[in-house]
Amino acid sequence: MSTGLALVDGQLRVQWINPALAELLGLGLRHAQGQFLAGLLPDTRVAEQAARCLAEQRTVQCRGVALSGMQSDGLRADVSLQPLDAESVLVEVHALAESAPTVSPLSATLRGFAHEVKNPLAGLRGAAQLLQRRLDDADMQALAGMVISEADRLAALANRLLHHDGAPQLGAVNLHQLLERLGDLIQAEPSPPHLRHDYDPSLPDVHGDADRLLQVMLNLARNAIEAGARTLTLRSRVEHGVRVGDRMLRSALRLDVLDDGPGVPLALRDTLFEPLVSGRADGTGLGLAISREIAHEHGGELRYVSRPGETVFSLYLPLPPRVSAASGKNDG
Repeated sequence: MSTGLALVDGQLRVQWINPALAELLGLGLRHAQGQFLAGLLPDTRVAEQAARCLAEQRTVQCRGVALSGMQSDGLRADVSLQPLDAESVLVEVHALAESAPTVSPLSATLRGFAHEVKNPLAGLRGAAQLLQRRLDDADMQALAGMVISEADRLAALANRLLHHDGAPQLGAVNLHQLLERLGDLIQAEPSPPHLRHDYDPSLPDVHGDADRLLQVMLNLARNAIEAGARTLTLRSRVEHGVRVGDRMLRSALRLDVLDDGPGVPLALRDTLFEPLVSGRADGTGLGLAISREIAHEHGGELRYVSRPGETVFSLYLPLPPRVSAASGKNDG
């Protein structure tokens, strides 16, 4: 990882940062200029040591500084502060290697579940292939092909949970293609709802795991259908000034699933995302818990608002840093 650099003046205001530090902290180059150093690196030790560096005119170090930003949440860095003259300090930020993530109890449960479903998925795929070869009707063949495709996708998810500690397979994801795929799956349901699309065409690709993000949206849509929704709206937006956990994002991508069902029962609203909580007698209570964990592993969040006749579940994802900076400039 490239070294992040910043130049601050005698008032500890940022005069310049290099692209590596801007990307690490999820900031636009222009946005960073003029900020106090404490705004870039909130750990109080950094500003204190920078003042000491100026006063004593010698290089000082800060070890294990927590970073905050869309690309750096959970990362730590060693920070070196070197005086260039009586009124300027060069700040070097050396990001440390990430430690292995702690496996949550839910992730361990999911790996056990993945092991159990692999064999049934193989049987399901084989039966769908046999049907596809024997059917003459093109529409029925297409449905059988969709079953095969979904079985392959779920088998891939199961394999990822069983190997590599369930690490997501990250790449560029076109969110509108993902929502169109979701729409195809919804329309294949036995009694599909009326489906509406409301997309922001300017949305950029997001860095994520396409299969896992599709699983989140599919869980949300199927929950709505099973709750009795007759109309679903799939919506995409960019939202500004979004708090995700303890971070404030300048801009975030938002994917909504809106439904006209009866709403989330009051008794479940405080525990809805907890494992084994379900509003249905035959529900597993894992869908929303899994969805929230996937959102978190993408640096995002899952939220909802609900009243009878209108429920909206929203998946928030960090906007790529360069796009976020451009978006901020366009906002004036």
